[in-house]
Amino acid sequence: MEDYVVAEFKQVDDHELGLFAIFDGHLSHDIPDYLRSHLFVNILKEPDFWTKTESAVRRAYHMTDTTILEKAGDLGRGGSTAVTAILIDCQKLVVANVGDSRAVICKNGVAKQLSVDHEPSKERTDIEDRGGFVSRFPGDVPRVDGQLAVARAFGDKSLKEHLSSEPDVASEVIDEDTEFIILASDGIWKVMTNQEAVDCIKNVNDAKLAAKHITEEALARNSSDDISCIVVMLH
Repeated sequence: MEDYVVAEFKQVDDHELGLFAIFDGHLSHDIPDYLRSHLFVNILKEPDFWTKTESAVRRAYHMTDTTILEKAGDLGRGGSTAVTAILIDCQKLVVANVGDSRAVICKNGVAKQLSVDHEPSKERTDIEDRGGFVSRFPGDVPRVDGQLAVARAFGDKSLKEHLSSEPDVASEVIDEDTEFIILASDGIWKVMTNQEAVDCIKNVNDAKLAAKHITEEALARNSSDDISCIVVMLH
């Protein structure tokens, strides 16, 4: 399933915003495509976006997922993971995610993960409390109700009673030690650690070239999943 990507800078209310995201869909292209077109629009519409950014992001995630479920007749089955990063005036970074796409920041050459991998095995209790189960078959990863390999996602109406769309949200101050940010889908992280991804581009100064370098390294390590990568250089 193809990943959908956002990477843009825009001026909003005298602020410069960097908007970056990867939406990794399953069973359908329609939901990640919808997220690419609507999630940031919904986030920026929140009235307290500038004053309480983290809570605004949470509300927009919830509202967007509610709309996706209401539009299930048009958008079809399936769903999507998401990792979003909002860079505000190159001073503050707000990251949110559902699923297993990841955001990693590099400061002084050291990788720090800002997102949370929402794996069914880690959230088994919550899934079971909602009436679901986590399968673990030989040779396979844990799955919600024997189907989905992530515990949180947009959409997936047939699993929604047992699945969460609650994002983890984190903020980071951008200072002179901050070098770059990596957003990537799980096809990267299945074959590379956070630090390995950082190390393989530490001498690359061009963002597009850096993202290409990480992608090629993952392919060289025989990653068989969809691979999408965004690198944002901060100095």
